[in-house]
Amino acid sequence: MSEHYFTERPSSELVIEEVRVLTRGHAFVFRTASGVFSFGRVDAGSLLLAESAIVKPHDAVLDLGCGWGLVGIVIREAFPSAAVTLTDVNERAVMLAKQNAKRNKASAHVLQGSLYEPVKGTQFDAILVNPPMKAGRELCYTIIGQAPEHLKPGGTLQLVALHNRGGKMLEKKMKEVFGNVETVAKKGGFRVYICERTEGRKTSVSAQ
Repeated sequence: MSEHYFTERPSSELVIEEVRVLTRGHAFVFRTASGVFSFGRVDAGSLLLAESAIVKPHDAVLDLGCGWGLVGIVIREAFPSAAVTLTDVNERAVMLAKQNAKRNKASAHVLQGSLYEPVKGTQFDAILVNPPMKAGRELCYTIIGQAPEHLKPGGTLQLVALHNRGGKMLEKKMKEVFGNVETVAKKGGFRVYICERTEGRKTSVSAQ
């Protein structure tokens, strides 16, 4: 059985490659590794999300499934007053995200665990996610379906996907769960969708 980047404990040989990123007026250097999403390269979808995410000063932000930390670290540097938390199920990704946060002088919390488990009971102003499409539709639906209970009223779920390779169905699910959705960025087939938790709407929605 092949090993995926959403494996909790990768068994592949650890190989490190560095990548450099210039975005939102800051220059970054990141360590990437085998067994972690986007090894040796900058994923175009994650970069689009990092560049176009809508965040306000002092927001509490969750980078869910952070990989080696691109989105959360860029947001923390672009919005120094934001409280940023990064999570991933992959222990190698968590190790890299911690190293990359320190290297780029980005103060952020990095936690290991599946989906929202590491932040149980916590609510955010914004949840940013590049969902693991290879893990299957139901897991992606779960991320969307459980998001409202982890958002403050007025908080947003911001998700990036290839529109013609699963993004349409995720956009539809976001509309179903939140009652609203719009596209805030497009590039190279990727779209960033955003939906808002509105007052009076249920805060816990079935993923099915």
